[in-house]
Amino acid sequence: MNKSLAKKILEYTAIFEPAEEGGYTVSIPTLPGCISEGDTFEEAVAMIKDALQGYLEVLNQEGKEIPEEKSDVIITKVTVDNPSISYASI
Repeated sequence: MNKSLAKKILEYTAIFEPAEEGGYTVSIPTLPGCISEGDTFEEAVAMIKDALQGYLEVLNQEGKEIPEEKSDVIITKVTVDNPSISYASI
């Protein structure tokens, strides 16, 4: 009897923010505390993949459920008035 192994690929949204000192800080919103950084975008991608793999392995070892990102996530920018601008002085 042939046994086949099924491999499920997980996909998460990563937020890349330019760091003040250069490079990028990266976070995975679905996984609180899953954060990494890199001196270049490419390095930041590699680093967050490594952090993500480690994060998921720890959850698995601890018998915790591995969160999956919802497929209907919408990412957009929103605008609000800046509270530091006084409209009384206009």
